[in-house]
Amino acid sequence: MHQDKQIVPSTEDSAQYINAITVARLYYYQDMTTTDIARELNLSRSKVSRLLSFARDNGLVEIHINDPRDHPQQIEAELKQRFGLPQAHVVSVRESGGEREWLERVASHAASYLNRLVQSNMVIGLAWGNTVNEIVSRLTPKSTVNVEVVQLNGSGTTHSMSNAFSSEIIMRFATNYGARPQPFPVPAFFDYAETKTALWRERSVRRLVELQQRCDILVYSVGALAAEVPSQIHSGGYLDPQDLQAVTEAGAVGDIATVFFRADGSYRDIALNSRTSGPDLDLFRRVRHSVCVASGRGKVEGLRAALRGGFVNELIIDEPTARLLLESSPPDAPQAGAAGAQR
Repeated sequence: MHQDKQIVPSTEDSAQYINAITVARLYYYQDMTTTDIARELNLSRSKVSRLLSFARDNGLVEIHINDPRDHPQQIEAELKQRFGLPQAHVVSVRESGGEREWLERVASHAASYLNRLVQSNMVIGLAWGNTVNEIVSRLTPKSTVNVEVVQLNGSGTTHSMSNAFSSEIIMRFATNYGARPQPFPVPAFFDYAETKTALWRERSVRRLVELQQRCDILVYSVGALAAEVPSQIHSGGYLDPQDLQAVTEAGAVGDIATVFFRADGSYRDIALNSRTSGPDLDLFRRVRHSVCVASGRGKVEGLRAALRGGFVNELIIDEPTARLLLESSPPDAPQAGAAGAQR
């Protein structure tokens, strides 16, 4: 059990944070019961229980079980070594539970991790989609100040420039942290590259693009057409058959924020990328907390390519998918850092 995370509460919450830390110290460090703590601090037992829950939910307490039989820890170590990852989180799931259950468990873990990671004075970039939507629905409210939540890629289609699905993700994430939402009201894909180039000169759009470049945290998944839980960009009618055929013929195996890439991580000469609203994938290499959340066997090919391209710095993944990723990736696969430096 680890305590004393660097969390800066708002003034109105400071007393609750202090009380939660005090209770956590007595409970975990001195092995006092909730009854003994209640008596010593002149609190009710229910109040002590709520403070312990508050401490866990807000990252003041982390609990780690060190089990020598713990496969996820072994897999995490192998993922970090194989792909040069600074951080890897492997989530235990029931093998028989199915990919929908795996996604829910992974999303819950990611939500808890983000609640510890997000602090005041940060810029957070979200690539909207089914996985990020699952994460947002599991966040626990946390007070911060001066936080911006910016949408990384547009979501408009030929039928409508507005998209309730993506807008709701950005708004709910921002509301959870008392942050300022910054939606990106442009199409997911432009009909003409020239249109995108012209629009990117507009000051309003340029401000959002510049804000994306200042992100402290990026939250996203890898798009995959063949996943059991299909990617929104593939299942939501954003790409017509000609576009899908073109990216397939170009060798694309996945996308991040509507930017497609091949199995070796290359992406700059894929024609459709000149018409996408997503950021250059170099952004995902540069941001320290570039957090990719992936679940399901259909994600493996795209995820392996993203790792080879160096687009992932922190990975949160379910155990069966992680095992398949390692089994299908030769030990001499290029490390993320090395691959990223070459492109």
